[in-house]
Amino acid sequence: MKIILFGGSGMLGQGVLRECLRDPRVTAVLAIGRTPLPDTHGKLQQIVHRDFSDFSPLEAQLAGADACFFCLGVSSAGMSEADYRHVTFDFTLAAGRTLAKVSPDLTFIYVSGTGTDSSARGRSMWARVKGETENALFALPFKRAYMFRPGFIQPMHGVKSRTRLYRVLYAITTPLFPIVKLVSGKSAITTEDVGRAMIEAAANGAPKPLLENRDIKDLAAKSAA
Repeated sequence: MKIILFGGSGMLGQGVLRECLRDPRVTAVLAIGRTPLPDTHGKLQQIVHRDFSDFSPLEAQLAGADACFFCLGVSSAGMSEADYRHVTFDFTLAAGRTLAKVSPDLTFIYVSGTGTDSSARGRSMWARVKGETENALFALPFKRAYMFRPGFIQPMHGVKSRTRLYRVLYAITTPLFPIVKLVSGKSAITTEDVGRAMIEAAANGAPKPLLENRDIKDLAAKSAA
């Protein structure tokens, strides 16, 4: 499979990229970002693209892909709804519309979050915008589209967030992850789980379009079987 990856420099994107490079089902990864990744690998190609509101200049490079793993995202903390929507909705749909045009047989997987508001009418700003984004992606003519809604994700294999506050929070909470895993069972997931689940969904499909933590964990286990 040829995978297009957005958000490869983020914590989750780093973990997803690692799994793509390790999985024999993935033959090529095209990472799109505003800055180059430090990774080098025979499967990995990179495009540095500054204007995330317009991907039309990349149509030729994006054509013929099998799946897109859209891991790009920002925290809504301290952001106005207009600014958060610009990054969350506008950037995602700019990529989605271009991919639907040039790779109609593509599987699009978008990382949303636990608590996303599918009605797009609730009081929570981030949940409302994420819900609007999910709905707009479902309306595009992809072969398949899946929305991943993870909650707390444990970073694995040296993966780190670029955001200092998140690095501090993960340093505090990571030692507690074994307890979280013991209490919550299948609802506790890692960056490795998300990457494996995305590859499995792209290769063989998923049981439903909206995937919560337990569903992602089940897909990851199926991928490893």
